[in-house]
Amino acid sequence: MGIPLLDSEQVLAFVFVFLRIGAMLVMIPVIGEGSVPVRVKGGLAILIALVVYPAVRSGAPDWTLQTDTLWIAWAILGEILIGALLGFAAKMIFAGIRFGGGMIGMQMGFAIVNVIDPATRTQSSIIAEFQYMIAALVYLAVDAHHLFIVAIAESYRLIPPAGFHYSGALMEAVITFSQAIFTTAVKISAPIMAVLLFTNVALGIVARTVPQINVFIVGFPLQIAVGLFFLGLTIPVIVILIQRALAGLSGQIQGLLRLMGS
Repeated sequence: MGIPLLDSEQVLAFVFVFLRIGAMLVMIPVIGEGSVPVRVKGGLAILIALVVYPAVRSGAPDWTLQTDTLWIAWAILGEILIGALLGFAAKMIFAGIRFGGGMIGMQMGFAIVNVIDPATRTQSSIIAEFQYMIAALVYLAVDAHHLFIVAIAESYRLIPPAGFHYSGALMEAVITFSQAIFTTAVKISAPIMAVLLFTNVALGIVARTVPQINVFIVGFPLQIAVGLFFLGLTIPVIVILIQRALAGLSGQIQGLLRLMGS
């Protein structure tokens, strides 16, 4: 049994498939975090590419590769952008969760209580890390990561290899998805931020009416206690908000695919 020979077109076609899948795996939450070894991401990308590649080739028999260097460079960039944008929407949701947790931690007095985030390898608020872990568990529990496997298969139906199309509508959609950082952060942090604001107002009233009390000594532990208490109370609400945000991922991904393929 001889080893099958691959021509340059087949090799380049497989590279295109691998780049789209690899870029998506780098961007999506949990799997694409910095704590996951590069070998694991690369091996998973190759495995999925080997499964997807035969369907891509059989589904586009009339697709022929060109040999122009600039065309190949643009096609490679397009495949990377397709994969990266597929995971972009979910990435913005998780960025908003981190941002909201950082706002809560700052208001509680945890401005210097930071930990090393293994995903970004930077210092992050301990409340932000706590909420991120909750979001990651919800993300895996509702099988949201399966959406991206379906999205890869769907992407080749709407966007053939080297078929990336840039438009103003696509850029507008990306900017719209970026708003998820702020909307998600506000939804998650608003209840606790409101309670802590009322706590500060109450401490200010106490400081004016009973000047003998040192509000700085009383205020710090009180804010932490109130913040942690209401953080525990609002965990079910946070889970529901994360589930609703993840439920809209499928529609957002479909919209991006149509814009990139039109």
